[in-house]
Amino acid sequence: MEEETSLSQPSVVSRFFTSTSRRYQKFLDDLVPQTALRWISTVVIAILYSIRVYLLQGWYIITYALGIYILNLLIAFLSPKIDPAVTDMDNDEDGPELPTRANTEFRPFIRRLPEFKFWYGVTRGTVIALFCTFFEVFNVPVFWPILVVYFFILFAITMKRQIKHMIKYRYLPFSHGKTRYKGKEDTGTVVGQ
Repeated sequence: MEEETSLSQPSVVSRFFTSTSRRYQKFLDDLVPQTALRWISTVVIAILYSIRVYLLQGWYIITYALGIYILNLLIAFLSPKIDPAVTDMDNDEDGPELPTRANTEFRPFIRRLPEFKFWYGVTRGTVIALFCTFFEVFNVPVFWPILVVYFFILFAITMKRQIKHMIKYRYLPFSHGKTRYKGKEDTGTVVGQ
């Protein structure tokens, strides 16, 4: 009888991790509307990481990996959730897609990677990179100017391809400069009574 009740109860370790996970998720949920605060904190962490790498004169391979990771997140952030190039080939009506002609109806731009997940990925990657700088095993000796040149070439090629995609399928992943439509002002009177 006593064994059955002890098996059905979660262990202390399980309860601790469940409680910690819930607190962490609550913290993240509270951060969702705080866009400026989130990005300022990420910039501060990135500056701390940059200062640490500069002063220690090492961990260039970690910095390169972080740059590639952030570039990958940026491309996902700038891309539509449903790629028009793929839907042109499939011709499936699985969901909303971007308008490709002037006479098609407006469909909102839905990102493949939402802003919060983009921020979370950048922050997590920077914190992990900062953590790696405390271990000498990650300080692989490399000729860093080659990594910098290769990163900028990779960045230029990738962004050129992304911009061509935006031009070809006529979408702009930012709301700045787009026309904003307003509905009629609410007068407070109910029509039909």
